[in-house]
Amino acid sequence: MSLTLPVDVQFDDRGLVTAVAQDWATGTVLMVAHMNREALELTVRTGEAHFWSRGRQQLWRKGETSGNLLRVERLQLDCDGDAVLLSVRPQGPACHLGRRACFGEPGILTDALQATLESRQLSPTPDSYSSKLLLAGIPAICRKVGEEATEVILAAHENGPGELVAEIADLWFHTLVLLVATGHKLDDVLVELAARHERPRPAGET
Repeated sequence: MSLTLPVDVQFDDRGLVTAVAQDWATGTVLMVAHMNREALELTVRTGEAHFWSRGRQQLWRKGETSGNLLRVERLQLDCDGDAVLLSVRPQGPACHLGRRACFGEPGILTDALQATLESRQLSPTPDSYSSKLLLAGIPAICRKVGEEATEVILAAHENGPGELVAEIADLWFHTLVLLVATGHKLDDVLVELAARHERPRPAGET
């Protein structure tokens, strides 16, 4: 995907603009840094995130030593032009501490759900429905997914829109439990959807 250099960037008196890197597929905010004009131009030209280090007073390419690059899919300014949002495909952990993001706690609902279910899997608690499901094993979880899928179909045909939303929420939750039980993450599904979204379609398809 080709990037376009924004024309209305409002650099501050140091010649910098705040840059926020967000996972293209999941929406997770990975890191916040700064760019000068050269870093912004390099990012647009190469498709890889470049920043300006205020501490070292030099340009740096994210991942130049670790290999954990940020491939930029989209670049946009906020309404005032004084912040840049980079929609990126991370090639490994974004944080120098080896974490997925520089913010230690989950910042969005899907990350929080994933973290909670992984915690229930590692340290089951007796009063937790998620723990009981995970302990029951994959066949039992699959049966619940099937039951919830049936409930979605029934709600769509027989009940009001509010109940349909509730039933879809139940289905999504149980499929997330299944993902965790099989060693996957919701991110894996979102990345797959992002890839399909960008895949060239035959003529006539939308």
